[in-house]
Amino acid sequence: MAPSPLHPKASRHARSISLPSRSHPLTLQVEGQLQRLKASEATSSSMCHNLGGLRDLYDSVNDLLHLPLTQRTLAQELGQKWIDEVLDGSLRSLDVCGTARDVLSQMKQSVTELQSSLRRIRGESGLSNEVEAYNMSRKKVTKVISKCLGDLRKVQKQRAFSSLLDKNHDIVAMVSVLRKVEAITLSMFESLLLFVSRSKAMSRPNGWSLVSNLINKKRVAEDEEVMERCEFEKVDVVLGAFVGHKTHKGFEFRHVEAQKRLETLELSIQDLEDGLECIFRSLIKTRVTLLNILNH
Repeated sequence: MAPSPLHPKASRHARSISLPSRSHPLTLQVEGQLQRLKASEATSSSMCHNLGGLRDLYDSVNDLLHLPLTQRTLAQELGQKWIDEVLDGSLRSLDVCGTARDVLSQMKQSVTELQSSLRRIRGESGLSNEVEAYNMSRKKVTKVISKCLGDLRKVQKQRAFSSLLDKNHDIVAMVSVLRKVEAITLSMFESLLLFVSRSKAMSRPNGWSLVSNLINKKRVAEDEEVMERCEFEKVDVVLGAFVGHKTHKGFEFRHVEAQKRLETLELSIQDLEDGLECIFRSLIKTRVTLLNILNH
C-alpha cells in the first residue's frame, strides 16, 4: 500500500529555482487534458472512456513530475503547507480508488454467482432466493458507496487550501495544476460510484412490483425505457420482471433475457475494473514520485 505522507523539515533556499513556465509543453498538455476531462465528464455516457482520459492525464502528470526543474523546485518547497496538501490529496485519491475497486469486485462476484444459479436452476421458486441474495449484495454495496461519498464530501466541504500569495508565478501554476488534477480525480471517482449505486428500480418504493406492472406494456416502450439506463439498472429491471412471472413461456423468455443482461453487466464491470487498475497504478506512481522528490 502507499506509504504514509512525509512531513519533511528543511529550510528554504534563498535562491529561487524556476519551474517550467505555463508555456512548457507538458504543463500545457496537462491543462488541456483537464479541460477535456471536465467536458467529457459533463457530456459522455461512457464511464470507461472517462477513466481512460483520467489515466492519460496521470501519464502526463508523471512526466511533468519527472522534469529535473520540477523536482528541484518541489524539493525547494519542503516544509511548506501546500506540499502536505498535495501529499494528503494523493493519499485520499488512492483511498477512494481502492473503495471503488472493492465495490466493483463485490459486484462482479454477485453477478457471477447469480449467473451460475441461472444456469443451474430452471424453476422460479428456486431462483427467487438467488435473486434476493443479489439484491441484498447490491444494497450492501450501495451502503459502502454512500459512506464513502459522505466522507469525501465532508472533507471537501471542510477543506481550505493554503495561500500562495507569496509564491512566484511558476510555483503557483504548478500547485494550481496539481490541485485541479486531484479535484477532477475525486470527481471522476464520485461519478463512478454513483454510476454503480444508482438504480431507479431499487430506489423507489415497491420498485419490483412497479416494474412488473410496466412489463405488461408494449415491448418497444419497454426497450426504450431500459436502454436509457446503465447496465446495472438494466439488470435490476430485468430481474424485477423475471421474478414473479407466472406463465412458463414468459418465465423462459425472461430467464434467457436475464442471462444476457448479466453477461453484458459482467463485461462492463470487467472494463471498469481494468480502467481503475490502470489508474490505481498511476496514482501509486505519482505518490511514490512525490515522496522520492521530497526525500532527497
